[in-house]
Amino acid sequence: MSDFNQPLGGNSMPRFGGPATMMRLPAQESAAGLDAAFIGIPMDIGTSNRPGTRLGPRQIRDESRMLRPYNMATRAAPFESLQVADIGDVPINTFHLPKSVDIITAFYDDVLKHNCIPLTLGGEHTLTLPILRAIAKKHGPVGLIHIDAHADVNEHMFGEPIAHGTPFRRAQEEGLLAHGKVVQIGLRGTGYAAEDFDWCRNQGFRVVPAEECWYRSLAPLMEEVREQMGDVPVYISFDIDGLDPSVAPGTGTVEMGGLTSAQGLEIVRGAAGLNIVGCDLVEVSPPYDPSGNTALMGATLLYEMLCVLPGVKHSD
Repeated sequence: MSDFNQPLGGNSMPRFGGPATMMRLPAQESAAGLDAAFIGIPMDIGTSNRPGTRLGPRQIRDESRMLRPYNMATRAAPFESLQVADIGDVPINTFHLPKSVDIITAFYDDVLKHNCIPLTLGGEHTLTLPILRAIAKKHGPVGLIHIDAHADVNEHMFGEPIAHGTPFRRAQEEGLLAHGKVVQIGLRGTGYAAEDFDWCRNQGFRVVPAEECWYRSLAPLMEEVREQMGDVPVYISFDIDGLDPSVAPGTGTVEMGGLTSAQGLEIVRGAAGLNIVGCDLVEVSPPYDPSGNTALMGATLLYEMLCVLPGVKHSD
């Protein structure tokens, strides 16, 4: 019998029953003894259009109930390799975004003390900045694989330096990102100026607009990304609006012409072998997701992130 935590199986308890944790895994209060932990950040106070991402972690957990322990495509067996649990939600201050940012960093400081890799259920994209602040204390500047319809490098929003459209501008300014090790995939839509994405390119980011991804496998792109990242610590931040709204409508700032669900899988699976030190899946807004489909996309992508973490074994 394995000493590793296992998801509760569908033949032991109906899928619609059992604990309301990610993949119906055991819950625990801290990251002690864990190799990886699922963590929710129920926050939407940094959003600029539709609200509702405060409800994202709960809905992602609910839709994760159909996920099974083995990855049939990649043969990854994460629950034979890593000790994983759901350690609940960060107790943000829902009335004060700057305080919430500090609360998140402190929470992740503690997680990282246990040498545990955090897998975050968002919540909106502001949360990536405080997580990167904690990650950089432990690992130094990191490579970044950022999947999104938007670059999230606004100088400010309504005069505020921190919101869901600014995290990667602040992260770059604060030295949290490794030089020449940032890739942004899926950017698209309308902007305020033709040069909107050029700030990213001027920082040395590789920008892969959605149009360059249409009708293509992204496996060759990820070969290039793996070579670019080398052995540096890497963080994956996946905004669900990177996917096309036909497969992920439940989000706050939808843009047509996005990635397919298969391309989303190719990106995450293509990160296998990298020194991944953390991941997040953000911007799921259940009020705009009546079928639960967007949350299911998010839950599946988080599972796929777990499957590419260092140390995951593969079945024969």
